[in-house]
Amino acid sequence: MTADPADAARILVVDDERVIREILAEFLTLEGFSVHTVEDGEKALTELRLRPYDLLITDLKMPRLSGLQLLERIEAERLGVLTVLMTGFGTVETAIEAMKKGAYDYLLKPFKVEEVIHVVRRALYRQRLQTENIRLREALTIYKVSEAIALSHDIDHILDVVLRASMDEVKADVATLHLLDPRTGNYEERVKVVAADGRMHGLPSPAFTVMTEQFALGSPILAHGGKASRFFTESATPTLLSSFVAVPLHVRGTLVGVLNVFSFTSGKKFDEGHRKTLSVLASRAASAIDNARLYGELRASNDSLTRANLSLEQMFQQTVAGFAQALEESDMYTRGHSERVAVYSELLARGLTLPEHEIRRIVQAGVMHDVGKIGVRYDMLNKPGKLTPEEVAVFRQHPEKGKRILEPVPCLHGLIDGCWCHHEWFDGGGYPRGLRGHDIPLVGRVVAVADAYDAMTSDRAYRRALPHEVAIGEIERCAGTQFDPELAEAFVRFLEIWRLGMRERGQGSLIPR
Repeated sequence: MTADPADAARILVVDDERVIREILAEFLTLEGFSVHTVEDGEKALTELRLRPYDLLITDLKMPRLSGLQLLERIEAERLGVLTVLMTGFGTVETAIEAMKKGAYDYLLKPFKVEEVIHVVRRALYRQRLQTENIRLREALTIYKVSEAIALSHDIDHILDVVLRASMDEVKADVATLHLLDPRTGNYEERVKVVAADGRMHGLPSPAFTVMTEQFALGSPILAHGGKASRFFTESATPTLLSSFVAVPLHVRGTLVGVLNVFSFTSGKKFDEGHRKTLSVLASRAASAIDNARLYGELRASNDSLTRANLSLEQMFQQTVAGFAQALEESDMYTRGHSERVAVYSELLARGLTLPEHEIRRIVQAGVMHDVGKIGVRYDMLNKPGKLTPEEVAVFRQHPEKGKRILEPVPCLHGLIDGCWCHHEWFDGGGYPRGLRGHDIPLVGRVVAVADAYDAMTSDRAYRRALPHEVAIGEIERCAGTQFDPELAEAFVRFLEIWRLGMRERGQGSLIPR
């Protein structure tokens, strides 16, 4: 197997035995991965601080810094890398304890090449899902913020929406937003939000001169504890501040404001991911502020409405484009459901020996199939009783809503069929269009089977999960009516083979729950 070096997953191998490092590096490189090795935990930390890695494989017992200590340092510094531990038979319990502290999996020495590849591929798959989930949550936040401010020309309302979204994203205790008054040259606090359970011990006053110097270097501010003090006036230097982020609001290259978030909670530190997310939100806020000011100017000249709406529509389209990497919904139940549907969809697609690019499209469609439910009320989705006819009608709109969300983003067009067609029935009795047989796109027919199986075997507000055998019986019974009979038969067969293989290897289910 080969891969483009630019696209290959990056793996860092840490072991004080040179032979182990060389063996792992050799066969992982042959599998198409980009591999770097170091001989101890301290060097691993240095490497992780300098460059991003998708996976860390580390020995448990090493001089200077053990695998457990390395794991603790990674967690404390929020370096965000998935970790697999290597250990001898005598320390399995320690490895399991390490997994409780954040390690993803472990390998027993001596190990076989096949075992390593299996664990690595499974870990990288989970890492990709986690990355995609984070991107989706960020994209959904951007989408919701833009939807909330798209028709607003009230700057204070826009700032309040952005600030509350920032609070939700990074779980800050306090957030403030200052705008530059062009007449005086001073920054004025326009909005401040304090979390309901937030901790605030005397909010410090920002030193905007120091901040703007940092922004001029092209970098938002991320600082922890005492290192944040230089960004505040001497008379208000924070003593209990745990972490601080400040990002600039630029309009056409000009600094117009500053978004600040504070954590006064011990141990709660912001990271680079938080800084990037806040930078995106600040960019959206700056665009919205610019649009709102422009609207006011145009309205005064009796030509504002058309041009302001056009500007806001352009902003809306740019925001929806943030769904290019979106593969999950924000609701906790649905997130798990979508991941499982993606796994079941991949199981069926691979069993059918479809081309790899088609398998990837089907998996992504499985994750995105319910994205239209962001327009359905949470209480309706989780209603314990029977839905009313009106609620059923609203619920049945979610495939069409999902299609409309994906349509403006060209790179997501390949996922539309899975989102739009997974409730179509093979006999024509489904919705939203009543398609029949092979008029239903293949991705829609695959996701339909996977979605139904997981829905039956998962707890819902209105019933407990059905046993696997009952769900399989329903799949077989509905073959030819609800489901493509060939795909239903193949799904049942491949799923049973997969489950049998897991039992024979003594492995639990890999389906995320």
